Amino acid sequence: MNTISVPKFPLIWSLFSLRLSISIVFILWTLNKILNPDSTARTFEAFYGFSAMSEALSFVLGGIQALIVICFLVGFKKRLSIGAILIMHIISTLVSYERYLDPFTSPNLLFFAGWPMLAGLLTLYLLRDYDTKFSIERGVKT
Repeated sequence: MNTISVPKFPLIWSLFSLRLSISIVFILWTLNKILNPDSTARTFEAFYGFSAMSEALSFVLGGIQALIVICFLVGFKKRLSIGAILIMHIISTLVSYERYLDPFTSPNLLFFAGWPMLAGLLTLYLLRDYDTKFSIERGVKT
């Protein structure tokens, strides 16, 4: 395997900035499930074809997602927490495929912001052992 040497300071701060910025987005999506269950119901119906979203189910999903996002934010059980966030984002990015086919109809262009976030999540997952800044799970010694 080929290896490269990367200075520790920019690596750990770059990975932390990805983790923090992605957490902010997921925190807002999670809060929306809890504070605005009607919006969650409309989203699940429009994108997932699921029309039976109750307020209680929105709260439950928001609670589960909140636990995962907190684990992700603090770097706990990184393989699982980053993996879960990555899977959630892959699904939400792919179910929006119709938006990518008509990018210049408002607000479809905004959906393209999901792709760099997906790349950031993949980066975090692949480099999770080096994401040690403000992380509970330390990973490898860098």
